[in-house]
Amino acid sequence: MHIEKRPWGHFERFNLNERCTVKLVYVDGDKRLSLQYHNNRSEFWKVVKGPVRVQIGEEKKLLQTGDSISIPKNTNHRLEGAGTEAIVLEISTGEFDENDIVRLDDDYARK
Repeated sequence: MHIEKRPWGHFERFNLNERCTVKLVYVDGDKRLSLQYHNNRSEFWKVVKGPVRVQIGEEKKLLQTGDSISIPKNTNHRLEGAGTEAIVLEISTGEFDENDIVRLDDDYARK
C-alpha cells in the first residue's frame, strides 16, 4: 500500500497500472480537490463514508455513504468535503499516472 499526503487530506493506493488502480481518498470536511480531468483514465467512486459533494461535468450533487458514480475520461470532476471527513473508494481504469491530472481550478495554486 502507498500513502500520499495532499493539502486536502491523503489517499491510500492499493495497486498501480494493473487492470485497475484502487485508492481510498480521504477528504477533510472543509477541503476540496481540484476541478480536474484525466486524458488517460476513467474513474468509479464509491462513498465509503459520507456525505461528500461531487461535481461531474456541470452537475453537482451530494452523495451519501453507499452511493457511487462513474466519471468517464476527459470529464471535469471534483470531490468536496461536506462538513465532516469523507472517504471515497476510487477505482481507475485506463493508463494510470498521477501526472495525468489536468487542473482547471485549484484552491492550492497547483498547476
